[in-house]
Amino acid sequence: MTLPRTRAVIATASGTVALLAVGGITALPANAAPPTTIGTAEAGALLAPYYTDLDLTGDDSVTQDDLALVAAHLGATPADPAWPTVATADADADQLLELVDLAEVSSRMVYDDGPFELIESSAIDLQAAMNAGVTTSVAITQEYLDRIAAYDRTVVDTSGTGRALNSIITASDEALATAAAADAERAAHGMTSILLGVPVVVKDNYDTADMPTTGGCGCWDANQTADDAAMVSGLRAQGAVILAKASLDEFAFGFVSEFSAFQTGGTSTLVASPYSTSRTAGGSSGGTGAAIAANLGAIGFGTDTGGSIRVPSSYNQLVGIRPTVGLASRDGIIPLALSQDTGGPMARSVADAAIALDAVAGVDPADPITAQQEGLVPDSYTEYLDPTALQGARIGYVASMIGSNPTTLRLWTQAKATLEAQGATVVEVTPPAGFSAVLSEPSGSTNEFKHDLNAYIAAHLAPGVEARSLQGILATGRYVPSRQGTYQSRDQVTEETYQAWAGPTGTHTTAIASGKALVTSWMDEQDLDSLVYPSGNPYGTQGTNLRLSPNTGMPSISVPMGQATAEESIPGAGVNLEFLGRHYAEGTLIGLTYAFEQATGARTSPALYGPLG
Repeated sequence: MTLPRTRAVIATASGTVALLAVGGITALPANAAPPTTIGTAEAGALLAPYYTDLDLTGDDSVTQDDLALVAAHLGATPADPAWPTVATADADADQLLELVDLAEVSSRMVYDDGPFELIESSAIDLQAAMNAGVTTSVAITQEYLDRIAAYDRTVVDTSGTGRALNSIITASDEALATAAAADAERAAHGMTSILLGVPVVVKDNYDTADMPTTGGCGCWDANQTADDAAMVSGLRAQGAVILAKASLDEFAFGFVSEFSAFQTGGTSTLVASPYSTSRTAGGSSGGTGAAIAANLGAIGFGTDTGGSIRVPSSYNQLVGIRPTVGLASRDGIIPLALSQDTGGPMARSVADAAIALDAVAGVDPADPITAQQEGLVPDSYTEYLDPTALQGARIGYVASMIGSNPTTLRLWTQAKATLEAQGATVVEVTPPAGFSAVLSEPSGSTNEFKHDLNAYIAAHLAPGVEARSLQGILATGRYVPSRQGTYQSRDQVTEETYQAWAGPTGTHTTAIASGKALVTSWMDEQDLDSLVYPSGNPYGTQGTNLRLSPNTGMPSISVPMGQATAEESIPGAGVNLEFLGRHYAEGTLIGLTYAFEQATGARTSPALYGPLG
């Protein structure tokens, strides 16, 4: 995380101190639907410990009130009655409150009046610049829209082998108005949320009331839903600007990100990785991966059934969180297989991913599985952003999951050394009997897609859309041509087959529950905080590693661990390390991955997509 520069103007002759800073952080109004808690967390909690641990006034943020309190008690010592009130501000622990302590407290304010560069800017960077008046949400949003217009459908690789990114299906016509409203909110009340005015890109299987939701299929170009998906509502409640809808592998089917939305029947388009535009960005959330990696948006969201967040995160050097199934509502998201579907953030840093996760976690009666999270979700996942979180951690790995790819082996060796250098104990563990069955359990997408898609159609599909079944989709002729056989075979799945597979006592339902129990018990026996393994190889997968999280419902976070060298098969290709944890242990995983990220700095920015002009 880039720490902001804070300008402090100190008039030493008079002993007074004036600091240019932002107003207090206040909570956003509660969501209009009381039973739903998504997006209603108090904004003051949405800050990493660095920005809160010198707070004196109890609002979980450093504001002008804190600075005034310190300034009023300069010279205080433990002998003064007021010392308990201001002792937290004694940053150098010398038992004296002095100007150096005031300067340190002021540095914890989210404020930066230095030069601003959009490329690789984090949410904190954006907030700091907006709070200082260096830029605005409108300016930031416009620059992202300009980058989409300049870069997304343009071939910028002059080698002759590259192609356009094709990462965005629709850019919002309302984004600038939303950004202007965020600027007005900031002017009136200060930074009311860490996502206030931050442009977010969501995969085009999330319903949005201001843009069509196609699922990547030309058959649903007219699917303008009446409302937002629950997760999108959570983002809007925290002041985010929904910037655009990202392309995807049609109906989130596979890992190549091929889509037919807004194209002539019988044609389709592939998404490209910004690091090597002749290669796929991965999938199914490849558009989100390519867009966020190329800085066409600040933070992104994808969905993951069998790897669809983690594959494009690995291919595009991003942090991808596949949450516990039940942490974030799936209501209003076009499903693939609800036994394993979950939405989650894709970001350029762990901090941004944690901030984004806060906005979408919550109980939603429209997705009953979210009721399981009661009492298991912290006030804010940013509480876990601790660079020392690996100290004392016990990390396990299974040798067979590392694979034999030379780049992956080299990066794993380096990652293991980094984990140990940061204070973790890294141990090779022998998997229990039945572990291979967990990894080999098939995806639910074959037997569940028709059933779950029909439920979405009944509840959410816009009335004017004619293709209201798989047969109707096939009749349009407007879909990825190679998917015809897949849609035909999935249309043949009967309700009896579905129930035997995904019903309350279905074989797949039982397998996931057994997998969770087995892996959790094994981690408990081995006293592991996390199990780690490569999310994949350079522009490829690694065995059945991606199946572990969906086949147990347990959360995982994929984080960059490095790139291939010029001597290796695909120079510059990224490879991510994945951290698996217990149910609802996202906080622990965020701490571990943040500490790993801070120690490695492994992400690089794609050279082809630098600043405009």
